[in-house]
Amino acid sequence: MSVNRCMHLFSRLQRHINTRTPRIAAGGFHASSGTSLLDKQHQEGFVVCSRNVSSNKSPPKALDTSLFVPVSLKTDSTIEGSVGAELTQPLDKNELLKVLNRFYKRKEMQKLAADHGLDARLFHQAFISFRKFVLEVAGLPADLHIILNDICCGAGHIDDIYPYFMRHAKQIFPMLDCMDDLRKISDLRVPANCICVCVLVRYAEARAIHRKVVFHSGPTNSGKTYHAIQRYLAAKSGVYCGPLKLLAHEIFEKSNNAGVPCDLVTGEERIFMDSEGRAAGHVACTIEMCSVTTPYEVAVIDEIQMIRDLSRGWAWTRALLGLCAEEIHVCGEPAALDLIRELMYTTGEEVEVHTYQRLTPFSILDHAVDSLDNLRPGDCIVCFSKNDIYSISRQIEARGLECAVIYGSLPPGTKLSQAKKFNDPDDPCKILVATDAIGMGLNLSIKRIIFNSLVKPNVNEKGEKQMETISTSQALQISGRAGRFSSKFKEGEVTTMHRDDLPVLKEILSHSVDPIETAGLHPTAEQIEMFAYHLPDATLSNLVDIFVSLSQVDGLYFVCNIDDFKFLADMIQHIPLNLRSRYVFCTAPINKKQPFVCTSFLKFARQFSRDEPLTFDWVCRHVSWPVAPPKNIKDLVHLEAVHDVLDLYLWLSYRFMDMFPDTASVREIQRVLDDIIQQGVRNITRLIRATDPVIADSLPTHSGRGRQTVGNSNAASGSYLTGSRGRRSQRSSGEVIDSSLASRLVRDGLLTPDLLRELQREWSKHQEHEPTDLSALDAEHHNKNSKAKRRKKKK
Repeated sequence: MSVNRCMHLFSRLQRHINTRTPRIAAGGFHASSGTSLLDKQHQEGFVVCSRNVSSNKSPPKALDTSLFVPVSLKTDSTIEGSVGAELTQPLDKNELLKVLNRFYKRKEMQKLAADHGLDARLFHQAFISFRKFVLEVAGLPADLHIILNDICCGAGHIDDIYPYFMRHAKQIFPMLDCMDDLRKISDLRVPANCICVCVLVRYAEARAIHRKVVFHSGPTNSGKTYHAIQRYLAAKSGVYCGPLKLLAHEIFEKSNNAGVPCDLVTGEERIFMDSEGRAAGHVACTIEMCSVTTPYEVAVIDEIQMIRDLSRGWAWTRALLGLCAEEIHVCGEPAALDLIRELMYTTGEEVEVHTYQRLTPFSILDHAVDSLDNLRPGDCIVCFSKNDIYSISRQIEARGLECAVIYGSLPPGTKLSQAKKFNDPDDPCKILVATDAIGMGLNLSIKRIIFNSLVKPNVNEKGEKQMETISTSQALQISGRAGRFSSKFKEGEVTTMHRDDLPVLKEILSHSVDPIETAGLHPTAEQIEMFAYHLPDATLSNLVDIFVSLSQVDGLYFVCNIDDFKFLADMIQHIPLNLRSRYVFCTAPINKKQPFVCTSFLKFARQFSRDEPLTFDWVCRHVSWPVAPPKNIKDLVHLEAVHDVLDLYLWLSYRFMDMFPDTASVREIQRVLDDIIQQGVRNITRLIRATDPVIADSLPTHSGRGRQTVGNSNAASGSYLTGSRGRRSQRSSGEVIDSSLASRLVRDGLLTPDLLRELQREWSKHQEHEPTDLSALDAEHHNKNSKAKRRKKKK
């Protein structure tokens, strides 16, 4: 090799080492990466405030490193590989493998790596990747090649590999280099005052004024919201924040009818009273849509107890801490009072409490309804599943009675239509069958609440679904709908359908409501963008997981469940979207149980990513508009899903106006669809019967109409009722409560009609070959025992 060639190679090697070799200082290993995000923000003049948490200092939260997904590295073969080989010699891969395995077994190296964020799991993953890189890459970096050659030749120590191993580890796990910044971004302690490493001060406008906070405390039907709304209407400007679109609509109409111009803002709708689109002084909105930067004289936050909701609680926390209003009127259960006081203590604001008593009494009856024959005008049967609603409404109409039906997935217009039908004194419909969707948002003239069951599906803190007995708060919320002040019934009654449930209900209602102790929080778009700045190769779902794992909260708060967000993030991960658009799409409120809605969501995102507007014609083709009236329950459920898809379009149209341009046309066909669904719900019994005549006829019906329970040809005349527990027992009144296993499985959605027929065919075949009659089986068993006894006597 010529002298000039050697000088050229050495000069290249020196530059390479200066730019890429990690520096080992006395304090440990530090990569020479650029300035941190915090330094950058200070340099650029961003506002970054710190909190005084000396009174509530907690150690950093242990990180779940299973969330760290290694980044795949590009192993480009460059001239560097030949530099190391020319300066030394080609490496023997067998020797390399021995050297690397010795390095892996060094306890000192494992401990040193743990001090820099590589726990045992990450250390193992990083080593596997590093070993593969060293053994398989065509040309190693010159500095690493020389170090490895020296070790193989006995001229270097095996620990000299550590800096290069850590350099590789931080390339595949980039979060190791920015863990301090990530922890600061996800620090959610004292969110009223803290600035979670954002470029904007959080709730700065609210903290700049001294707000008067008034808590209107009382049970349902106590007038607490009425008094808050009176102050709202008397103010020069105000905002009403409610949990449901129906409640926002109600206040919107009430305000305008009172001569106070009021706008409506929900996720899917904007109505401005000014013809030129200027904002009115008052606005009624759903809680998620309230502005925390617009100044108001009065703000009303309704149903404050929902601040503990595992999915939506963050919206109440944000409104309570962030609304920029001179007066904040909070309405809700007394159980939330202590928490609200604690939260306001952190903002330096006092709470004025107004306590109200229920305007009309309601009593718990000493007897259950037992039979649908005992229903009276003004009764409302509360179920916790649509299948129970279908079953009971079928049985009620089989008795010649009309009933209204209300459940959560119905469009708001259909709910109002059914409520109007039930409330109309001139309408023959006097019975209501509903889920707990009636707990808030609808004015209903109910005399008696009848719980068909006391068990409902819930999502626990881990995001797992489980069946649980309803809480005291839920029972009171539903029971309070009986005998409301504005209805024709001045006293309410509460009971159960089944006598075994009645003592349980009395026990539930005898307890006081458990105090609410925590409020919900969730990551903002800005925080996720900050995470993405540090972890550019991580998926949105992974970013959120790491955020939650690192997040620190005080005892007054919890991080809301983000499973739905992650579900949508994973669904559209393969679609090329920028992070902000992806985040907005994933916050869309859709029902992930509806396959058609999920498919539509995916198609919307794909069309959006192509920068192709979603026109009215495109939407019509997608939902097969115009649609036909439903012929069975399956058709009705599909139309409900179509309505949700149109809601999704409208929701996205207010976030991406240029890409979802045909809002007015979509809203028009949604109104038509609402009318079609209303007609279907009015004929719901016919739809149930048309869905599957075999199953429909197998549902217990009134025997006085010439029907008998399937499988019970000897049943005495009387009425039949499907119980919530699926039990079968003889009543003293001569009626039979019959609920076969097959009927229960079908009703609960655990068995389809097709599977039931298949099981019946298999059972028929089994009967041909096996004795299935209990008496035959008993006789056979008796004969075997007799023969065995005779053999023993002979012996």
